[in-house]
Amino acid sequence: MKEGTDGLIQAISIIAISAAFLALLLWPRVRKAPIWKATVTPLASIIGSGFLVLGPILSDSYGKYAPLVMVLLCLAAYAFGSAIRFNIHNIDQTPDRSGPERHVEYIASWSLAFAYCISVAYYLNLFGAFGVKMTPFNSPAYSKGLTSAALILILAVGWLRGFSAMERMEQIAVSLKLAIIAGLLAGLAIYFVKQASDGQLVASAPPETGWAGITLAFGLIITVQGFETSRYLGDEYKAPTRIRSMRYAQWLATAIYMAYVLLLSYAFDAGSVPLTETAIVDMMKVVSMVLPVLLIVAALSAQFSAAIADTSGAGGLATELSGGRISSRMAYLILVLIGLGLTWYAHIFEIIVYASKAFAFYYALQCGIAAFGAYREAKQPVRAAFYAACAVLAVAVLFFGQPVEGHSGPGNS
Repeated sequence: MKEGTDGLIQAISIIAISAAFLALLLWPRVRKAPIWKATVTPLASIIGSGFLVLGPILSDSYGKYAPLVMVLLCLAAYAFGSAIRFNIHNIDQTPDRSGPERHVEYIASWSLAFAYCISVAYYLNLFGAFGVKMTPFNSPAYSKGLTSAALILILAVGWLRGFSAMERMEQIAVSLKLAIIAGLLAGLAIYFVKQASDGQLVASAPPETGWAGITLAFGLIITVQGFETSRYLGDEYKAPTRIRSMRYAQWLATAIYMAYVLLLSYAFDAGSVPLTETAIVDMMKVVSMVLPVLLIVAALSAQFSAAIADTSGAGGLATELSGGRISSRMAYLILVLIGLGLTWYAHIFEIIVYASKAFAFYYALQCGIAAFGAYREAKQPVRAAFYAACAVLAVAVLFFGQPVEGHSGPGNS
């Protein structure tokens, strides 16, 4: 009886905390604050899909060292972000770029458009997996079918009407997701304290070590990606605001991820739940009866809105870079065809690696531009060497990133 009462109190507490955070984020003084509006876009991208899959992957693969790997992923992302922030500042100060810089920037923009194509497949495959998770249709075929339907819906809306109506959903979806994450962290903290008081915290040995562990971490860069969106908010915000927004987003995301992975890694036995793309739902059933439902609501709203944003971004980039030769409609069609191919012929963990590699190529080019600019224009050889090293790291991710070996679940073939 006491356990049932405690569970009910915990569920009410989680809902209350989520509701309070949602009210705060939708409060006009917060929602309309320029720096928060600039920060929420990259923040939502960084902790969007990664939050759903990263905790179980790190816990299962690295055991007690999962928090250390999380730190390294965040540091790598911050290093790549530093290069992009330097480019924002450098271009703002000296808009006339050299020929090589313009050429590399052109290639980088195309690579970003292609990375968006893969990231949309990643978002919507998670959408499909979470969409069928707590239904009688929880199977690979239905998951892929729901993903395919979402892709076709996006194509139809983009082709016929454009995304302006759907884009208005984004801030509400982002606020809802952040509020649910606050509730999840509160629930995890309560569970962690309970496990600690019962002497049941765990420190599992890492299954992945050495080179295999490194290449697996390389394949997870996509889960901390998203900060680069600040680079492309130039129509709305000046360079100093975009630079600050990226820093704030990465600091907040790091704090959220570290709390999440620390609590998850030591409160759960790594092998207690099979590793699938929806493993976090099964883990949270143990914490509170309300968390699985909240997580699925967050997953569906966040993944769909993120897919809309990246589809729109890819279409806009393709049209701009091709000088109008590729229309937005044609770009949407290409993106959806790529998404359908990945959905039916690749597992979600493989799509994560493909997306990581695509973004790693983009980061390598941005780091190369930053190294060139730091050396030639800013006269900062040490900084130039640092950005060159970041470019080498991105190239290593591109060539050596490997997928995690998941178990049977809705996304598996």
